[in-house]
Amino acid sequence: MKKLRRKFYNRDTLIVAKELLGKYIIYKKDNCEYIVKIVETEAYMGIKDKACHSYNNKKTKRNEIMYGNCGILYVYLIYGMYYCANIVTREKDVPEAVLIRAAEPVKGLENMSTNRYGKDYNELNKKEITGLTNGPGKLCKALGIDKLNNGDDLCSYNIYLAEGEHEEFEICSSSRINIDYAEEYKDCPWRFYIKDNLYVSKK
Repeated sequence: MKKLRRKFYNRDTLIVAKELLGKYIIYKKDNCEYIVKIVETEAYMGIKDKACHSYNNKKTKRNEIMYGNCGILYVYLIYGMYYCANIVTREKDVPEAVLIRAAEPVKGLENMSTNRYGKDYNELNKKEITGLTNGPGKLCKALGIDKLNNGDDLCSYNIYLAEGEHEEFEICSSSRINIDYAEEYKDCPWRFYIKDNLYVSKK
């Protein structure tokens, strides 16, 4: 699969968020190759966006990666227990990013099942199968992504994104999830997903 180059990420964040749909994450870890297809994203639009970590140009130790180069993985912990994986977009000092909300498993399913549930993939019921990666925290746990991946370069060889198979699908949009604190920005239609894909998270 053809790896995405850095220039893909150095564009309008809303465009990147839409065009990430159908792309593949390839992650090589512990002698396993994980492959998932991105089916849901959310755009976070930087200093103007009250839902974004860099709102009002706030720069902290946690979010400093957002101010750096694009095509970098920004991983943080929520609720003290779940990791979320974001992709930094735009040029340096424009702190915007795209959250990968959900993905469809393609390869490495046994390891994903062990990571998520502690049991073999063939032991999973239907709900557990769709629950492997249908949310940002679930996705990170299934792939074994944690704080050690914060700052990983997506133009490297152990973790990167690749072109999809140019399949036909309809892109839907909605407001983002669990950001009621963002006042008027909570209703911005900056969540994008592949219509009817089973691995899209539920609102």
